[in-house]
Amino acid sequence: MVLVRRTIAALALFAAAVSTGCSAPADGMARGEFLYKNCVQCHGTDGKGSDLVKAPQIAGLPAWYVSAQLQKFRGGLRGAHPDDVAGLKMRPMSRTIKSSADVDLVAKYVESLPHDKVPATLAAGDAAKGKDAFATCAACHGPDGAGNEALKAPPIRQLQDWYVVTQLGKFKSKVRGYSTDDVQGTQMAGIAGGIADETAMADLAAYIQTLPAK
Repeated sequence: MVLVRRTIAALALFAAAVSTGCSAPADGMARGEFLYKNCVQCHGTDGKGSDLVKAPQIAGLPAWYVSAQLQKFRGGLRGAHPDDVAGLKMRPMSRTIKSSADVDLVAKYVESLPHDKVPATLAAGDAAKGKDAFATCAACHGPDGAGNEALKAPPIRQLQDWYVVTQLGKFKSKVRGYSTDDVQGTQMAGIAGGIADETAMADLAAYIQTLPAK
């Protein structure tokens, strides 16, 4: 826990240095790109993420979803659970963005980044079994995993397989989706609660890997 706190403190200090180190553009995509510099240390300049630091690929995620998640981190609806190590890192980073307008600009910049199909990293996982289970996911995320803005369901087809398993585990244990004010989170927590175990989660992740990224 001490190491986690030190890491969070170091990230916050880095973010403060970046945010105050030079004059930021006043508005538009250029400002979004400038503010995104706080995200680079984990998610990379291209938004492709890092397996090493457990940062997911965020490039190409829709702005409405990125904005919503940043606001949840800022407000404590996500990333405040003591067992969510990655979330506890994200929350102070999200709070370096000082206004909702800036949150939206960062989100639009992230959306503009091209994304790739990420390689499989998990040895376990039966895609055939995952395909059957994915029918539940398809109701919101779509049969192709492309997401559905009307249902506030993000695209999931370009996510790393380890991230899919990690997030399903967090939802199942209420490490994510713990707040009743997080409507989509609590819905997902209920759905994840019906997944038998991590093997079944790996099967789902393996099937999602078969979906085209675009």
